Amino acid sequence: MRAPAMKEGEILSAASSHLVTGGAGFIGCNLVDRLLANGEHVVLFDDFSRPGSRANLDWLRERHGDAVVVREGDVRDAELVSAALEGTRVVYHLAGQTAVTTSIGDPIADFDVNVRGTINVLEAARARTSPPIVVYASTNKVYGDLEDQRIAEEPTRYVLTDLPYGIAESAVLDFTSPYACSKGAADQYVLTYAKTYGLPAVVLRQSCIYGPRQMGVEDQGWAAWLVFAGAAGIPATIYGDGKQVRDLLYVDDLVDAYLAVAASISTTGGRAYNIGGGPEFAVSIWQEFSQLLRDLGQVPPEVSFGPARQGDQRVYVSDTRRATSDFGWAPATPPREGLERLCEFVVSAVPALHDLLVDRSG
Repeated sequence: MRAPAMKEGEILSAASSHLVTGGAGFIGCNLVDRLLANGEHVVLFDDFSRPGSRANLDWLRERHGDAVVVREGDVRDAELVSAALEGTRVVYHLAGQTAVTTSIGDPIADFDVNVRGTINVLEAARARTSPPIVVYASTNKVYGDLEDQRIAEEPTRYVLTDLPYGIAESAVLDFTSPYACSKGAADQYVLTYAKTYGLPAVVLRQSCIYGPRQMGVEDQGWAAWLVFAGAAGIPATIYGDGKQVRDLLYVDDLVDAYLAVAASISTTGGRAYNIGGGPEFAVSIWQEFSQLLRDLGQVPPEVSFGPARQGDQRVYVSDTRRATSDFGWAPATPPREGLERLCEFVVSAVPALHDLLVDRSG
């Protein structure tokens, strides 16, 4: 798919030390912001199909002006991807289709974006005389529903009975949705290119990331969606009984992981890492999360409960010990602190976000 022609002034240079695909998304814009604040030269590659991505670009330009370099394009376009990689030292490949529900409705598009798009990035990197580092954003969904694990039900949450540290990278991959399959296939391609071609590439299997600039909706970005729904007075649906557990990771901590894993590529290349909040920062998505909102002075939304959705895990917690051992990273921001910052962003942005988020969640 050929992207629209780039506008005058959007590209300042053809060379870059860092490329961030999906750079106008929630995680991407936070990563771009950090790199630019560190004085790095960055190219932001995005097709701007996700609602809110233009607002994220405006935010970056308000903060960094002409230092924000944009290549507008789709990762499914191999030619555009190859051009964007020219002169790049590190590629953070974040672009992708991100919702389980969307993948179920349109698995072909999900495959094209997540698998073909990743192959395009890998092939463009492999073609370089000095291939760049490739950091790939994968997902905890590659481990499936974890129903082979012993799971206990407690008053406010589910617990992995035999895994006090959470799910390790040695866990069996078990795809239970087209999204999990496409992300898992891309995940494995990245590791295979590292083994087969010696590409300096690494996979981060991310858990629930949250923070400012997140424009969450019902099927993706649940923490931000529940904060927004409460602030805007919109009812929300919890799929399942609300005791499902996720380990929350604040976006700044994830950015720390991206930079650290790339800086340690001699150790991390060819490996996968589970990146999340771990047991200490795990909460149930309603029974405990709603109380956190109340503790912060926020009003939780009125909720109804529906049946659990395909591909949902009753409990997922990341075992992050490999990351700590290999590149010195560990989650640092407690949920209460990170949610306070998320609430500040959402509450300040409610008028601007209302039509956007309600339309996407209807």
